[in-house]
Amino acid sequence: MALDRVIFAFAGVMIILSLTLGLLVHIYWLGLAAFVGLNMLQAAFTGFCPLAMMLKKIGVKPGRAFS
Repeated sequence: MALDRVIFAFAGVMIILSLTLGLLVHIYWLGLAAFVGLNMLQAAFTGFCPLAMMLKKIGVKPGRAFS
């Protein structure tokens, strides 16, 4: 799987997990969803994504998500 798709999948899982934990455990878990969303937003404008940097270091190949 290409780098961009791994990032999208990871972000989606983290948001769903955060929403589930927010509903079932404690509302403060919704902060994780907010953090992931804000990180995705800043990455769209700046191009800086810490997860992408980590995944590149472990050998995940870059790709083109929507081509």
